[in-house]
Amino acid sequence: MKKILIATKNEGKAREFRAFFEPRDFKVVTLSELDDIPEIIESGKTFTENALIKAQSLTNALQATVVADDSGLMVDALLGEPGIYSARYAGDHDDEKNNEKLLQKLLTVPNGKRTATFHTSLVVTRVDKAPLIVEGEVSGEILRKLRGRDGFGYDPLFYLPNLGKTFAELTPDEKNEISHRGQAIKKLDEKFDDWWIDE
Repeated sequence: MKKILIATKNEGKAREFRAFFEPRDFKVVTLSELDDIPEIIESGKTFTENALIKAQSLTNALQATVVADDSGLMVDALLGEPGIYSARYAGDHDDEKNNEKLLQKLLTVPNGKRTATFHTSLVVTRVDKAPLIVEGEVSGEILRKLRGRDGFGYDPLFYLPNLGKTFAELTPDEKNEISHRGQAIKKLDEKFDDWWIDE
C-alpha cells in the first residue's frame, strides 16, 4: 500500500486528510507516529513558503511522500496579523492566549470593520518530483467573544455571516465543506491524481 505522511500532530487536521487519502488506497501516517523527526525551521515569509519548507524537508530526510499545510488568520484591521504567526501569536499553539490577544487588539475596532480571512496553503512533495501546491480561503468576521465548542485555534471567534455561525459551531462535515482547508482539499482533489501518475 502507498504511504503518505501528513506533517502534523493535530488529530483534527489528520482526520480531514485521512478522509481524502484513504479512499485512494494510501496508508496515512502523522508526525505523532514517528520518532526522530528532523527539526524544521519554518523561515518562509508566506504560508506557501512555510508549507513547502516543511514538506520538502521531510521528503528529503525520510524519502517519503509528504503533505504539509500552513494555515492562518489574516485580520484586515490589523494589516494581516496574525498571518503566518497565527499558531504562535501569543504563545506557541496556545489557543486561549492567542484568542485573548486577538480580542485585545481588536477591542476598539467597530463591528463592520472586523473582517478577516482564513488561508491555507497545501503542499504535497515526493522524491524527484515538482511539488503540488494548492490554496484555499474563506472570509468572515471576528466576534467580540468566543462562540461554539468544536474546532480549534481561532474557530470560536471566526464568524460566517451567511451561516450565522462561527467555525466552532459547525459540524465537522459542514466545516470541511466551506473552510479554507476544505477549499484547498477540493483543489487537491482536482489535481492530485494527475500529478501522482504523471511521470
